[in-house]
Amino acid sequence: MIRRFIIPILCLAAFPVCAVVNKDSGYIDSLMSIMSVDEKIGQLNLPVGSDIQTGLTEGSDFEKLISTGSLGGFFNVSGVEKIKKLQKFAVENGPHGIPLLVGADVIHGYRTIFPIPLALSCSWNPDAVRRMARISAIEATADGINWNFSPMVDICRDPRWGRIAEGSGEDPYLGCMFAKAYVEGYQGDNLGSDSTLMACVKHFALYGAAEGGRDYNTVDMSKERMFNYYLPPYEAAVDAGCESLMTSFNLINGQHSTAAGWLTQGMLRDRWNFKGLVVTDYNSMPEIASMGTSSMEDAAVKSIVAEIDMDMVSGMYVKYLKQSLAAGKISMDMIDRACRRVLEAKRKLGLFDDPYKYCDNKRAETELFTEPHRNEARDIAAQTFVLLKNDNNLLPLKKKGRIAVIGPLADVENNMSGCWAWAGKHVTVLDAFRRAAGDKADILYARGSNIYHNEVTQRNATGIKPVPYDKDEARLLSEAISVAESSDVIVAVMGEAAEMSGESASRVDITIPDAQRELLKKLADTGKPIVLILFTGRPLVLDWEAENIMAILNVWFPGSEAGDAIADVVFGEKCPEGKLTATFPRNVGQIPLYYNHLIPSHPDPDNAIFNRYCSNYIDCTNEPLYPFGYGLSYTKFEYGKPELSSTTLEKDGFVTLSVDVRNTGEYDGVEIVQMYLRDPVAQIARPVKELKDFRRVLIPKGETRRVEFTINADKLKYYNADLKYDYDPGEFQVMVGPDSENLQTLTFTAK
Repeated sequence: MIRRFIIPILCLAAFPVCAVVNKDSGYIDSLMSIMSVDEKIGQLNLPVGSDIQTGLTEGSDFEKLISTGSLGGFFNVSGVEKIKKLQKFAVENGPHGIPLLVGADVIHGYRTIFPIPLALSCSWNPDAVRRMARISAIEATADGINWNFSPMVDICRDPRWGRIAEGSGEDPYLGCMFAKAYVEGYQGDNLGSDSTLMACVKHFALYGAAEGGRDYNTVDMSKERMFNYYLPPYEAAVDAGCESLMTSFNLINGQHSTAAGWLTQGMLRDRWNFKGLVVTDYNSMPEIASMGTSSMEDAAVKSIVAEIDMDMVSGMYVKYLKQSLAAGKISMDMIDRACRRVLEAKRKLGLFDDPYKYCDNKRAETELFTEPHRNEARDIAAQTFVLLKNDNNLLPLKKKGRIAVIGPLADVENNMSGCWAWAGKHVTVLDAFRRAAGDKADILYARGSNIYHNEVTQRNATGIKPVPYDKDEARLLSEAISVAESSDVIVAVMGEAAEMSGESASRVDITIPDAQRELLKKLADTGKPIVLILFTGRPLVLDWEAENIMAILNVWFPGSEAGDAIADVVFGEKCPEGKLTATFPRNVGQIPLYYNHLIPSHPDPDNAIFNRYCSNYIDCTNEPLYPFGYGLSYTKFEYGKPELSSTTLEKDGFVTLSVDVRNTGEYDGVEIVQMYLRDPVAQIARPVKELKDFRRVLIPKGETRRVEFTINADKLKYYNADLKYDYDPGEFQVMVGPDSENLQTLTFTAK
């Protein structure tokens, strides 16, 4: 089914030779035949450890729970020795010696940290994501972890939502590409290897559409929008073989996702034939009751009826399922099915054959934060940077003269990686620039400002990765102006701090924070050329910056090798390649703003000016500041006139779209050539354009490459009002170009 969304991608040759798992499903039958009801329910309980706290519930007494057979695994405990101790206790003291699942949120790296997922998507390179996931699996399993609560595949069209940082942007086609790549990278060819992780795709479903961009908020959505835009990446992950999924926190059309049987049982189990493990999100089961759709006891009942297998943190299955069974509210078959899925996950991981396979001290000593892993992180980070503006070819900078590095994010190591980053070493921008420049240029530095003027706001925004607050803001500004005036060029390192995006980090004002924007304006007053290095976990409103700053390089949160990767691009060792996967608005009032929108009533033919009785704003154009797919390079690409092999697409045939792309600039560069389709007349209104394919093409300077796309009937299909997946014969438009706005259009007829 979902294969319609996915282009063939070569598998990574570096996958290990996997161990053979000896225990078969018959072993699970035998084990379950001797387990008590309490022990089966215990397998459905997933408490949290105390290493990394992500919610309000404290860690549990693991040994007591293990001894009574009251847990199936745990999460947020790191370190091979601690995990090995708990696994050994389970095997030697727990009923039947059942080993434990060990979970963690390894979102964009374990010890070697890669760019945040939104940044990774801007590489438009699924193979890079697959390599990142592979390295993450190697490092996490070397430290005792076997289950990863990643990838997050939620589509998001509202950058106020902080968790946009954890996904792949606004487009379902790209979302499918990356969902598949993450799963393949984590799980490899065989889950029985000691260096692959069980992936857990989240958050099922529609979490990214929370109203107002406010985390944990409700979602209300038509089935047509759900099937065409938000569900495809989840289905792509299932089709790629993911072994587990996590439900979301939110209400969906008035029902909590964890208790929505139509979603988990009907959609996931029956329609998509998913056989794996489903776990709740953190303490979400009690919220079924608190949101007003059940009593507390019935929240557990509704969840097990909906075929939710594991309860993360709340303990409600342990508390309520046995008495609900006695009261006839649930059947033993329901408990058995959930227990079997938990045990099957452990069997597939090979834990019944070797409970300590992920507890090898030698691997922990030799496979974390290695030089090859760091080199990969540095290279991939550079592919994710998006050059938004570059007037007069200010970038790349030459290593000469006096370069002022100014800004509160220039020299704060703990803010280089953004949200969901495990502890590790990080390279700052300042350190990397000094190393890169050597004795060829003088690198000057001033912090310049706080993140926010208000100390309380800054403390709340920077969270567990605090940026120190300096009360003497006048001195900070004076130092920065002095350094700026004595320099030849200013590199302003600003934007969001690490904890300003991610979970529970929604923002209503998505401009650069006040203290930094004021500093940037003062720096602009010096008349010096300015390069803005922008750290962010979301699209920002950059209306003033786009008008007044010569060069803007969006580096997102690049990870462990942030500084060196940024220096590579700023000084021209590498050419920017990234293109946006989420639209940048001009004003927060335009949100939600996304490229694949429907045509409104009274469309505005100009968009740039106000037209009375058209669908527009009095005070702002409809157009984004930077559109989906946008990104500049140090070189220039010139597109020829596209051609179709035929203007008629037969029902079982294909048409080839060809276009020549020439590098007319002075640098070798990668261009991301994008193909979009539109169905002008259909059973239900279709978007103005939809991404259907793309190519990453390396084009040496002065050379031309012919880029080809194959169009077949599958690329035309969509879910209609009856949820039938098909296409409407007739005329179609195909568009090709460097981004979603700069396109050339041809037409063809589909039979």
